[in-house]
Order: sequence, then C-alpha cells, then structure tokens
Amino acid sequence: MEVAEKERTPGLSLGEEKNMVTQLLLVNITVFILLYFIKIIFFMEGYQEQHFVRDIMTNTMVSASPGTLLAKPWTLLTAMFAHLDFWDIFSNMVWLFVFGTILQQRAGYKQIPVVYVIGSFAGYATYMAAVNLLPGVFPPVTAGSGIMGAHAGVMAMAAGITFLSPGLRVFPQLWRGGVPVWIFFGIFLVVHIASATLGEVSIEQGSLTHLAYMTGGAIAGAFIALALRNGSRFGDKSFDLFYNITHIFDPKKKLSRKAEESATFPEPPSRNTPLPYVKVGHVPEHRINEILDKINDQGMESLSPEDREILIRASRDEE
Repeated sequence: MEVAEKERTPGLSLGEEKNMVTQLLLVNITVFILLYFIKIIFFMEGYQEQHFVRDIMTNTMVSASPGTLLAKPWTLLTAMFAHLDFWDIFSNMVWLFVFGTILQQRAGYKQIPVVYVIGSFAGYATYMAAVNLLPGVFPPVTAGSGIMGAHAGVMAMAAGITFLSPGLRVFPQLWRGGVPVWIFFGIFLVVHIASATLGEVSIEQGSLTHLAYMTGGAIAGAFIALALRNGSRFGDKSFDLFYNITHIFDPKKKLSRKAEESATFPEPPSRNTPLPYVKVGHVPEHRINEILDKINDQGMESLSPEDREILIRASRDEE
C-alpha cells in the first residue's frame, strides 16, 4: 500500500462523493452548458438577445433591487453557478480547482460547499450595498441587470486558505520547496482587478460591479479562516444538516452514511508497551485508513502527533 498516494487529495472523479471541489465544478459547468443551449434555441427561434436576457437571465441573476430579489428569491441559488462567457467560467473553474483543492486538503471536504455558498451570499450583500449606496461609482440599477458567477465563492476559498495557512507551500513540482499559497492569491487578485477595471460592460452591469461582488467573498473567506483557526467546525454541522435534509426520503443512503462515519474497527491485539522510538511490526492497514479518512473529513490540521507518527512509520515500512 502506497501511503503517499492515499494521503493525497482525491483527484477529479465523477464518482468521488467526498470530493466537493469536483461536485462544484460539475454543477457550474452543467449550468453553463444549459444556459448556452437555451441561448442557441432562442436565436434559432428568431428571438433577439434582449429577449433571452428578459426571459432567462433576469430569472437567473441576483438583482441589486431589493424588491426584485424578494420577488425572485431562487436567484440566490442560481446566480452563484451561472456563467455565459466561456473565458469567464474557464477562469473561475481553474481557480476553483486550485484554491478549492488546497482548502479541501487542509480543512476537509465538508467546508468546501459551505465556504462557497457563504462567500456567494456575502458577495450579493456587498454588491447590493455598493450599487444602491454608491450610485456615483457603480452603475445604477436598470432593468435586466444583476450579478452572477462563481467569483465570490472562489474568492472566499482563495482568501480562506490564504488566511488559514499563509505560510503553506503548494505545487512543489513548479518550484523547489513549493510555491507559497499567498503568491497564487496575489496573482488571482491582480488578474481579476485588471479584468474588472479594463473589462467591457456586460449584462451584469459592467465588470466593475464584480469587484464589489468579490469583496464580499474575500471578507467571508477571511472570517471563516479565522473561525477554523480557532477550532470552529461550523461547516461540518452545516454540511451534515443540509445532507440530512436532502436525503430525508432516502433512509438507506442516510443510514449508510451514518454507519460509514461512525464505523469502528477492532483494536489490534494488545501488547506490552514498547520502548520509545522502537519500531514494532507493521502499521495495521485499518489504522492508516482511519487516519486518511480523518484527513479527508477534517483536513491535515486535525491530525494529532500520534497520527503523524503513524503515517511516518507506515511510509518507512514501504521503503
């Protein structure tokens, strides 16, 4: 058994239930393809782009008008996954994979959807506040305008992992010893600020509003990172609550998940306490699996010194 291979964050896989980064990528890409085909159908039927915006996009984006938002509350969910421009979704998905994968490894898979949703909601709040309170800076609310995209959710992940582990180095294959995560965060900020200030006006009221949208995500990500560093695991409880609600009519699935997370393994045969630093046999495979499951659920920060020592021993056994 290759411990180094199992310790890695799971790669992209359609069947990987605990890889929330993969799930978010799939949802975003699916919604993009769906909107793109609906737009093609509109054009094939002889409708103009303004008809597509009026009938589809105004029911997908979050409007800066409180009255419109109250009339269309479902847009709070649809907007965070909606994209129309290919390069827009391509950029967001690349950064989602980079920061989401790192955050998933450090904090656990349950934190990923929680950070994404809270970051998006915070982005909505700062976007609405900026447009309504600073009309001289941001474009006024007009019919058919609004905000959408994964920008705020991805920003929350980027800020979250940067504030959670500012000294973390990743992708050692790119640079000896790895690249500091804050450098990726800096590149991310420069790219999006340049895009927002130099970009063309779009149906989302122009690119500048995305800065306000992403600011909310950054604030949310920083606060979530602070909570994680203080030992809070509110993301786990939120994830479990949502999972139980969505599987309320699927008791077998709910039961199997509960059994999986509460499963216990038989203890290895008792033996006399060994002397310090004396290697005693091989590490039981079930113990390694327990530690790897713990990493996937709660991140590397959750490992105790004993867990880390067991992983080191297991790696030496393979040599």
